[in-house]
Amino acid sequence: MEKMLRYKGKPLVRRGSMIYYGDPQEKYMIIMIVTGTTKKKDLEVTTGVTIQLMLNDGKKGKMIKQAERSGMYAAMDIAEYWLYDALENG
Repeated sequence: MEKMLRYKGKPLVRRGSMIYYGDPQEKYMIIMIVTGTTKKKDLEVTTGVTIQLMLNDGKKGKMIKQAERSGMYAAMDIAEYWLYDALENG
């Protein structure tokens, strides 16, 4: 059985250009959409990401917040903040 990748204790799953961050059993999740990449030597580097905080109601879900960031580090930074804030205060 494969171990799931985790970031700061929460599952992190990539399917194509979409990255899901958070536990699907909790009230909120983050969806990140990779909107741009560039090639640096032989490595694909993310240059654009749309971050969405989603209400996870078991159906379609509702977007609460959305932002754009120019790299994965900045995207993960805001994603983690939004998710933990929503789970604590939402």
